[in-house]
Amino acid sequence: MPIHIRREVKGHIANRLQAALWREAFYLVEQGIASVEDVDTAVAHGPGLRWALLGPFLNMHLSGGARGIAHVLEHLGPPMESWWRDLGNATLNEELNAAIVRGVTEELGGVDLARLTSQRDKLLLALLQLKADADRLA
Repeated sequence: MPIHIRREVKGHIANRLQAALWREAFYLVEQGIASVEDVDTAVAHGPGLRWALLGPFLNMHLSGGARGIAHVLEHLGPPMESWWRDLGNATLNEELNAAIVRGVTEELGGVDLARLTSQRDKLLLALLQLKADADRLA
């Protein structure tokens, strides 16, 4: 879906947002806070479900009840800033790379990658069709 970039920035907006999530995901694994599988589960069954339908701001607005995003910012603004300050930075190195590869291998548990890719792609196509059929989610 095309978007309007108002100022030059390195990378595509979606890739930059993805990189921010990856940075924290790698940090959580590096620090032993969560396993690769736990991070994948948290995203896939948490914000990933909502983000597949609407972006972060509209999802936040919907979670704010009658006052929408204004209520969320009043109520959760200070804790969000605290979480932002606590976000980590991971440095890719041999040890972290090995831990990530090991974690993905464990998570897959011998699952056939061709089958997993096919299932993912089938669900993505179905989701895209559902979004196209919806008034506001296309």
